[in-house]
Amino acid sequence: MTPVELSRTVLHAVRRAVDAGELHVSVPPRAVVTPPGPGGCGDYATNIALQLARPAGQPPLRVAEVLRPYLVDDDGIADVVLSGPGFLNISLHGAAPAGLVEEILRRGSRYGHADGPDGRLVELHCPRDLRAVVVAEAAGRVLRSQGALVRVTAEALDPEWTAALGVRVDAVGPAPAEPPVNVRPVPAPADPLPLGRDAARWALLHPAAHDRPRIGDEHLVQRESNPLFRVRYAHARCRAAARNAAGLGFTAAPGPVAGARELLAVLADHPRVLAATAAHRAPDRLARHLVTVADAALPFLPTVLPVGEEKPSAAHRARLALAQAVGAVLAGGLSLLGIDAPDHL
Repeated sequence: MTPVELSRTVLHAVRRAVDAGELHVSVPPRAVVTPPGPGGCGDYATNIALQLARPAGQPPLRVAEVLRPYLVDDDGIADVVLSGPGFLNISLHGAAPAGLVEEILRRGSRYGHADGPDGRLVELHCPRDLRAVVVAEAAGRVLRSQGALVRVTAEALDPEWTAALGVRVDAVGPAPAEPPVNVRPVPAPADPLPLGRDAARWALLHPAAHDRPRIGDEHLVQRESNPLFRVRYAHARCRAAARNAAGLGFTAAPGPVAGARELLAVLADHPRVLAATAAHRAPDRLARHLVTVADAALPFLPTVLPVGEEKPSAAHRARLALAQAVGAVLAGGLSLLGIDAPDHL
């Protein structure tokens, strides 16, 4: 069961509880499932009980107790444990990691995206400031990935910004009834254009909006101290693994992968990060998540291919599938930030 399927299963449990008269709430449009936090257990956790407690007029723990039997009744769920104020910690049957990798490979760089428009209309407006325009443009991309229809407007746009960084605003489409969201991050202390498109965009997007970005050559160095380099290097390594595997005559096949729990957890968290990035209009959340994915992947990638006289095995095919899933997540995330993901570095 993939995170998307598990989210639907959680909503189905809520619907069954409502139909049975045990909960008196409107079924929400989505349920967020994430890797368990501190004090949690199992494969995934959901805060749906905390979300429904107020409209249900019941404590979150009671809502969780109502939902637990409906979740345990599902064939794909092995156990559900309650923790904290009302978190539901869900253990799946053994195919969870393979199912996650299959889902990512099926969706490719669109893993974590909404299936289609959800009817939301959002307008992002920014002053005549390069960082504000870059942040608004990236936030608009992520919002669209989550089903929103987005207009990005600015007080003015310097043609050099478009020429050097590819930034554009798009005011096409109906104006929303709600007032525009003003995007006003702390301006850059220096001109980032000399860094070039990718490094300049990263320098402006990686820090939180309230932090002053650093504009310097540290974004250009090809070493591990540079987060952008680590993300793009991890992506290039994933692509190289696929090319080298083809040369050795074997292909990917999702399956169990030993020692990759942390990597699988951050990949499973990607849809939640995209949703949070869209909700808060904060591309820095996505940028930092990509660094987390890369840092979890880099120690794993040297294990993908056979070494020496070793023959390709089912374990190698499963590791290759996981590496390809990592590459898809990194490429998709960089694309939403307007940054290239080269196959070679």
